[in-house]
Amino acid sequence: AFGLMSIIMGIMFQSPPVLYCLLVCFFFGTAYSIDVPLFRWKRNAFLAAMCIVIVRAITVQLTVFYHIQQYVLGRPVLFSRSLAFAILCMTLFVTVIALFKDIPDVDGDRDFGIQTITVTLGKKRVFWLCITILLIAYGSAVVIGASSSILLSKLVTVTGHCILASI
Repeated sequence: AFGLMSIIMGIMFQSPPVLYCLLVCFFFGTAYSIDVPLFRWKRNAFLAAMCIVIVRAITVQLTVFYHIQQYVLGRPVLFSRSLAFAILCMTLFVTVIALFKDIPDVDGDRDFGIQTITVTLGKKRVFWLCITILLIAYGSAVVIGASSSILLSKLVTVTGHCILASI
């Protein structure tokens, strides 16, 4: 019901990027979860991670950016350096989400024959891999923030991401 309502709302918004986003999210969400042949992709670590990356890091970033530029601000859509950086950072963050989500389930995954990276490498190694990926994301944000021509943006971005990385 909620999936159908969101697609109807996407049509009502008269924004092709919003509708495309909703359709892609609906497809990958269904493929991830539905228990029918060739689907239930959450059983496969690679397919589960790809669903998360495609939806959260790529589709949502591109379509929301396109919608805001064209349908809210009325600007031509020019894919910017900041959009590319947002996609890169979100890819790193959702990769961490995809890895972290399997850490508590390692015993069940092992028992049911689901070969996640956590089953293969162990909880501790995957945890520290995730921390390393997060530090790369925050470090990238610090470098990009430091290259800003606006002093306040530079200070807030660099300081904020250094604080977040230290936590």
